[in-house]
Amino acid sequence: MPSDAFAALRAQMPVTERYAYFDHAAVAPLPAPAAAAMAEYAADFRDHGDVHWPKWRGRVEVVRRRFAELLNARQEEIAVIRSTTEAIGLVAEGIDWREGDNVVVPACEFPSNLLPWRNLASRGVEVREVAAENEQLDPAKVRDACDARTRVVAASWVAYATGWRNDPADLCQIAHDAGALFLLDAIQGLGVLPLDVGAVPIDFVCADGHKWLLGPEGAGVLYVRQERLSELRPLLVGWNSVQNAGNYGSSELELKETAARYEGGTYATACAAGLASSLDLLAPIPPAERGERLLAITDRLVDGLTSAACAIASNHRYDRRSGIVSFTPPDGESDGCAKRLLNEGIVVRVRHGRVRAAPHLYTSNEEVDRLVAAL
Repeated sequence: MPSDAFAALRAQMPVTERYAYFDHAAVAPLPAPAAAAMAEYAADFRDHGDVHWPKWRGRVEVVRRRFAELLNARQEEIAVIRSTTEAIGLVAEGIDWREGDNVVVPACEFPSNLLPWRNLASRGVEVREVAAENEQLDPAKVRDACDARTRVVAASWVAYATGWRNDPADLCQIAHDAGALFLLDAIQGLGVLPLDVGAVPIDFVCADGHKWLLGPEGAGVLYVRQERLSELRPLLVGWNSVQNAGNYGSSELELKETAARYEGGTYATACAAGLASSLDLLAPIPPAERGERLLAITDRLVDGLTSAACAIASNHRYDRRSGIVSFTPPDGESDGCAKRLLNEGIVVRVRHGRVRAAPHLYTSNEEVDRLVAAL
C-alpha cells in the first residue's frame, strides 16, 4: 500500500480475510468499527433502554459534521436522512412547481434519479431525458434541452453502470445559466473523490452511506445550499422539523432555520452510529489523496483487463475516470464470469450485460492482479 493511512484502513476491513471485494458500487462491506458501533447500540438498548439515548443522538451530529467537512459545506446545510432516494424525493416534491415546468435529466440515470421526476407528470411537469450512449453525457445536449421553463437539472456525478464521471461544475453552470437549480446524485463518488460545494455552487447533493463511504444501509445525506432553504418546502414535517424540537407540549410550526428541517422525525440511529464510525475511519485521509489512490487502482485494473483481452466500457478519457470499471470478458459471458470469480473469492457485479468491478482505497495491487489472473 502506498501509505500507512491506506494500510490502516485495510486493517479495519474484515472482508479482506475472505474475499477480494470489488462491489463497492453496490453495497460496501462494513469496517470493523462500524459493525462494533451498531452492535454496541443494539446491546445498549437491550440492556438499558433509552437511558443513554443522548450518546447515540450525538452520533447523528458526528455524521452531520463529517459530511460538512467532506463537502466543504456548513453543518447547517446538511440533513441526515436515510437514502439517496429519500433525498431526491425531498427535492422533487419540495419544489413549488407550475404546470408547464420541466426537469432535464440524463436518460441513463439510476431509477432513483428518474422516477421521482416522472412522478411529477400529474402536476404538469415535463421530464426531458437526454440521451447518453454508454452513459457518456454530452453537456451540450443538456444545455440544448434547457429553456426558460426548466426548473431543475439533475444528474449523477458518476454513472452507475459504466463509471463515466460527469463534471459537476459544467452541469451546474448550464443549470444556472438557464435559471434552473442543479441537483447532483453523488452516491457513486462521495467519499472517494473530492467534491467542494464551496467552489462549485451546487444547489442540492444527495448520497447514501452504504457504498463508497463504507457505512450501513439506512443513513445518508441531503445537502441544501443555504439560500435554497426557503425555496424547498419540507415534507413529512414532524416534531424534529421545528425549532423547539423535543418540547412535545408545543405544537407551534416554526421550522428550523437549517437543513435539519427536512429530517422530520426519529433518525435511523443505529445506522447513523455505524456511518459515523466509518466516516471517522476515512477522515484522516485527505479527499485529494483518496481520489489519487482510487484512480491508481482502477488504472492498474484497466491495464490488466486490457492485457486479458477484455473490452473496457468505462475508462473513456482521463478526466472521466472513477472507481467503477465496467468490462466485457473475452467470451462475452458476463454472468458466467461473475459466478466463476465468486467461486474464487472475488466479488464483482453485473450491470447491463457487463461485469462491473468497483475497488476501494483499501484494495491492494495483489487483489487487482488476482482478478486479472482469474480471467
